Amino acid sequence: MQYKANTPDEYIEVIPEERKKTMQNLRQVILDNLPKGFSEVISYGMIGYVVPHELYPDGYHCDPKLPLPFMNIASQKNFIAVYHSGIYADKNLMDWFVGEYPKYVKTKLDMGKSCIRFKKIDQIPLQLIGELATKMTPKKWIETYEANVKNK
Repeated sequence: MQYKANTPDEYIEVIPEERKKTMQNLRQVILDNLPKGFSEVISYGMIGYVVPHELYPDGYHCDPKLPLPFMNIASQKNFIAVYHSGIYADKNLMDWFVGEYPKYVKTKLDMGKSCIRFKKIDQIPLQLIGELATKMTPKKWIETYEANVKNK
């Protein structure tokens, strides 16, 4: 589900009222923990955290005009989602996250390749998402992306 928004603040304004506080908290925990160098933007109709062209001129291999995506958060129809490309590209990071998740949430992890879905928005493990955000610098993400994603 995409919302018409040009900035992250606009995105928060247009999502359903019952999700605004949760999305604000999720956004803030990411901003508080994400290493320097990432930029917050609207990416693919979601709030995104990207490696800007100034740091990685090649951009995203699917569309080089776009900066390299790293994380996104979105209010979808039936859940709030955290998309984390590092989990998709780095098996060790995926294994760490899957192992840590039960320490924070008692319900089963609902996850795709890079998408973590939270149907119970009051059970989003903000501390764990914050820690996940710290796990890769832009430099490390570029190295991981080039080694495991870009040329596949």
